[in-house]
Amino acid sequence: MDQRFQIILANFRLEGTPVSCERYGFGHINETYLVVTDVSHRYILQKINNHVFQDVPALMQNISAVTAFLKTQEADPRRVLQLIPTTENSSFLENSDGFWRVYDFIEDSICLQLPEVPEDFYESAVAFGRFQQMLGAFPAETLHETILNFHNTADRYRQLHIAIQNDAVGRLSSVQQEIDFALAREAEAGTLVDMQKKGLLPLRVTHNDTKLNNVMLDSTTRKALCVIDLDTVMPGLSAYDFGDSIRFGAATAGEDETDLSKMEMSLELFQVYATGFLSACPGLTKTEKEVLPLGAKLMTLECGVRFLTDYLNGDKYFSIHRENHNLDRCRTQFKLVADMENKWEQMQHIIQSI
Repeated sequence: MDQRFQIILANFRLEGTPVSCERYGFGHINETYLVVTDVSHRYILQKINNHVFQDVPALMQNISAVTAFLKTQEADPRRVLQLIPTTENSSFLENSDGFWRVYDFIEDSICLQLPEVPEDFYESAVAFGRFQQMLGAFPAETLHETILNFHNTADRYRQLHIAIQNDAVGRLSSVQQEIDFALAREAEAGTLVDMQKKGLLPLRVTHNDTKLNNVMLDSTTRKALCVIDLDTVMPGLSAYDFGDSIRFGAATAGEDETDLSKMEMSLELFQVYATGFLSACPGLTKTEKEVLPLGAKLMTLECGVRFLTDYLNGDKYFSIHRENHNLDRCRTQFKLVADMENKWEQMQHIIQSI
């Protein structure tokens, strides 16, 4: 094993002596490694990307507080991420090479990139709903915002207006249709934020990256075990997590599909997810439940606005792999928004019927 990792791991309270440390998983933000010790205990070592997350101590305070609270609600260690402290009793290590943390490996589990059957999507809904329910009594306002204004849709529109005004790379004239679509819905963009400010929606602990690959499933039963990747855990609204799951998981085509005829929102998958989420999270208020469809629409609209803004700015934020990649992404999201609008009454009926 590389001496670099031996030195890093010597700073954590591990069972046994590490004998191997190999790259692991499909993550694009942090560097992730699987560590095995001489007593066959396995751990996950991660180098935290402090370019994306610039206040690592605040981020780790969030994770430590949330996981500690979850442990008071759940006795099974496989159902809560287990942070391994350093020898100095810290949640992370900072050295000349960066910031590092260690988690217990969740044994007998699987992580899927895409659902193989609808039940997989249902189980992800159960996992995120349970996460929300278990943290219902946690004081969300005490958490740090690791990414400021992350789901402040009105602020995303502010950034779009700046991009339109600047037209930094001369693309404005080619996207008038997309701009018109976005601006026609701007008045609705701040609805959820405004409702929270008025006290109509409670502040919750939100995950903010509610994709299936952030849920560990039991490898035998395929039932939800644990929510992982807590870097974006922040104060937010339940509609954010629900909405982003629908945006990604109930779409019938990929985020960058160029054939827009393939893109719509599956009402079947919407119902699958809503059933799982609400069954696991009965603590939502009546108003929170009512705005879940709006969460799906606004999270999708917000994502499309972000892609459009980045396209106008010259593709500075999102990685692209071809010409017009961000524009293609924007168009799929706006197509999905339009399809939700066409299915609005059915979406509301599904939520009311559960």
